[in-house]
Amino acid sequence: MSRGSRFLMYVTKELKDRIRKLSGTIQNVQKDIESMNEYYWQNYTEMDQYGYENYDNQQALLSQVNANQDNKQMLKRYKKLLDSPFFGSVEFLYDGEEEPENFYIGIGNFAKERGSVPLIYDWRAPVSGLFYDFDKGRAFYEAPAGILEGEILSKWQYKIRGGCMLYEFESDVKIDDDILKEELGTNSDTQLKSIVRTIQREQNSIIRNTKDRILVIQGVAGSGKTSVALHRIAYLLYHDREHLRSRDVLILSPNSVFADYISHILPELGEENIQEMGMDLFAYRELSDVAADCEDRCHQIERYLGGSTGEAGGGWSEQDEKRYRWKQSEEFVQAVEGFLVELEDRLVDFRDVSFRHYDKSTEEIMRLFYDRFGSISLLSRMNAVMEYFIDEFETLKGRVLEEEEKENIKSQFSSMYVTEDIYVIYNWFLEENGFPVLPEIPKEERFLVYEDVYPLLYLKYRLYVKKQQRDIRHLVIDEMQDYSYLQYVLLEKLFPCSMTILGDCAQTIDVKEQDVSAFLPKIFGKKVKRIKMDKGYRNTLEIAEYAGKLMGAETKGYLKRHGREVSEAYYGTQEEALESVLLQENTGRPDGYETAAVLVMTDADALRAYVYLKERCSDVSYIDRNSRNFRKGITVTAYYMAKGLEFDQVFVLGGNKEHAMYKNFLYISATRALHELYIYNYDGIQD
Repeated sequence: MSRGSRFLMYVTKELKDRIRKLSGTIQNVQKDIESMNEYYWQNYTEMDQYGYENYDNQQALLSQVNANQDNKQMLKRYKKLLDSPFFGSVEFLYDGEEEPENFYIGIGNFAKERGSVPLIYDWRAPVSGLFYDFDKGRAFYEAPAGILEGEILSKWQYKIRGGCMLYEFESDVKIDDDILKEELGTNSDTQLKSIVRTIQREQNSIIRNTKDRILVIQGVAGSGKTSVALHRIAYLLYHDREHLRSRDVLILSPNSVFADYISHILPELGEENIQEMGMDLFAYRELSDVAADCEDRCHQIERYLGGSTGEAGGGWSEQDEKRYRWKQSEEFVQAVEGFLVELEDRLVDFRDVSFRHYDKSTEEIMRLFYDRFGSISLLSRMNAVMEYFIDEFETLKGRVLEEEEKENIKSQFSSMYVTEDIYVIYNWFLEENGFPVLPEIPKEERFLVYEDVYPLLYLKYRLYVKKQQRDIRHLVIDEMQDYSYLQYVLLEKLFPCSMTILGDCAQTIDVKEQDVSAFLPKIFGKKVKRIKMDKGYRNTLEIAEYAGKLMGAETKGYLKRHGREVSEAYYGTQEEALESVLLQENTGRPDGYETAAVLVMTDADALRAYVYLKERCSDVSYIDRNSRNFRKGITVTAYYMAKGLEFDQVFVLGGNKEHAMYKNFLYISATRALHELYIYNYDGIQD
């Protein structure tokens, strides 16, 4: 029996023993909780009048409940470890020592007793860096006591499922790519795969990076950017328990389906899930006091995809394009700053204020407004002057004002603003810069098109004091190429925290490819660290080469996992193409394939394709901007909603070849495919 198998038997026995003891503890504590509850309800009316005994009983009960919750979490983790206790080991001889030590690496720590030397080390522990960063030979790792050096005598990898050893091998025999092919080339699921067993050296350096405050990852399609980012969060949570918790982390995700797709990763790594939100939703909430409704990015994309670039009547004109570009640019930010300098004189009509024989002259108010409170945002500044007036009055008169009296004073100060409506002020700005103004209508009738959402939000934040999101201590921004210069300026103002920013400029949903990493240092400063991930792991080499040719890129960095050639076919209608999809799924779908995607260019095409397929096949789901879950079977959606997802098979249908976004449509769609890619062209759509 091999050393790995012997250790598996030993650690399995220890785990089962710990699970048995912990289960008993949970049962005993639960009995204590029930007894304490019974005692409390029988005696609470007789407890002392000052409530000390009542309080002590409640605290004792709470302590027991919390302890049992912790025990249940621990039990859950041990049961998970039992399925696959470890996946790697390192035999390491420290300098100056005669006997080597064996370190077994797994999803989490496990020791025979609390505080004793672990039998299994968490993959995030310092010593685990030996497994990820070094081959056989000289090596070191950085521990709390300093850098420890020595020699790796052997390094092993294991695959354990259901507590059974499926295989084990010495990893220095250079079959890493074969293992990667088996692990990463397996069939797709409805959730993103954890990569903890296959973390590569370049990925590990990103995951364990704690020095750089802003980490920007530019990676090719399928390079594992999102997985690396989430594993990095798990690593940061593990190493900074005192200051960073799961609720302190926020991910800005492209859509709710993607959020569901990645939701299991952190719990699988032993951490609680983090908060998730789309930036559009955040913006709309912030603008609810300005307009009744807003267009989102999906609506804007659909308008743009409605016709060829520059053609009127397609929902997007050349003028729309120019306005949108300018309103998201650095030039826009500079124009707003210039506008704000001159806005003070236009926005405020100073006058005397009088309340119960206590007066402030226009000159005194102006002095307070421009000098004492000049650093405060313009529409929050008069409120500061008002508070100053109230404090003076209460101090001099020796009494506290009633709320009604304060409202009287507030109305006098507020009336000095010509308007406090951001929408109206934004129209002044548009007019000054030669752009069409928004309709002058009541707030409840206002609808903001996407090009005006973030400009209005920026103007609001500049005119009012905006509380920073200090409860968020780490921000993850996925699909970084889809955020504009203006949006990053807003994010910098809102989140004064560390960040992981990731994306692929080739996977843009914009007609113009942008490398945001080039301008991020201008916004965030020199604290930006840029990293490239050039090796792709998702697609077969055939699919990767096809996608690479679309963008004029080489595929030398891709894992050489071969599969079927990309299939291209031509049909007369969308319906004929969909029949071919059904035929392929019914006759040519290999056993084990669980996910397939029909990707089209627009949401209208997606809905039409879904209705057609649903009438003929039950295992079909449709994803749009309101969807929340990713399911097995055939998924039908517009290509931009599939970003970040992967499927065993992808069928790319139709698309307007004359449209400026056609190449992006093909590239994003093609790179979603794990094993098989079908490109089905057709002339038109039959009603």
